[in-house]
Amino acid sequence: MAWIYHLARRADWDAARTGGVYRGGAADRSDGFIHFSTAARLAESAALYCAGIADLLVVAVDTASLGADLRWEAGRDGEAFPHLHGPLDMAAVRWARAAPLRADGRHDLPDLT
Repeated sequence: MAWIYHLARRADWDAARTGGVYRGGAADRSDGFIHFSTAARLAESAALYCAGIADLLVVAVDTASLGADLRWEAGRDGEAFPHLHGPLDMAAVRWARAAPLRADGRHDLPDLT
C-alpha cells in the first residue's frame, strides 16, 4: 500500500465524518482539489501552509482506493504532489491524528506508521 497525507482542521474533519465524505478545507475548495503530501514532504507542507493552526490533524489515506481522481501534479520546486480531484470517501482513510501546536507555531507531527 502507498500512503499520502492531508492536513485538515479538526472542525472540517469532524463535519466530514458526520457526512461520510470530505471535500477539503477552504484552500482545497478554492483550488478545486484536495491537497496531499508524501511522508517526505509533510513537515515542510505543515510549516509552509499550517503554521499557527491549533486544531490541525494529519490524515493518512490509501492511494489505491482513490482511483483516477488522484493525480500527481507539479507543485513547488517542480516536484509532483498528490491532488484529489473529487471528494474523499472516508473508507479510504487509514487514520486521522492530532498534530499539536508548539510554542514556536510549528506542529509535532504524529508517527506516520
